[in-house]
Amino acid sequence: MRTPMNEALIRHFRDLRDGVHGRAVSREDKERLFVMAVELLDPVARQVLDEFNADLLLGTGEVVASGVTRSKEGGLNAMWSLTWAEQRASHVQPIAVVAHYGVGFHHPHLRGNTVGDWPMNVFDAADARAQLDILRVIAGGDAHNLVFQESYRLMPAITQSADTTR
Repeated sequence: MRTPMNEALIRHFRDLRDGVHGRAVSREDKERLFVMAVELLDPVARQVLDEFNADLLLGTGEVVASGVTRSKEGGLNAMWSLTWAEQRASHVQPIAVVAHYGVGFHHPHLRGNTVGDWPMNVFDAADARAQLDILRVIAGGDAHNLVFQESYRLMPAITQSADTTR
């Protein structure tokens, strides 16, 4: 049985081979799929960031979603961000899940603020749900990299925990 991550990679590679994204060939059709994919991913991305907020930030953070926006270069973007007081005070980027479809890209991708690209193959609600672990990894990578850039002091779960020995 294939894992959702490996299935996503296989679809990604087939799309590159066949010159399509799902069944879309034109940029216009691919952009319509991107907008639909962002809508489908919204509850999954929010769930992931809510989990990080509960566990790492002890509920002190806020999840903010941008919706679909067009970049200066002409591509499409959508971002779900988890911000909190320590992060803002340190002037580092929030933990994020980013969907982007660059103007010169064959198809869209997922990434974090500090974590690189993953293929975005979302065509229905089941595909969106299958991204749960991928989005967790992206958000977890962002959390790790932000602590690496700044300090463990960014994480209330460490600085405010009753048990700081673990």
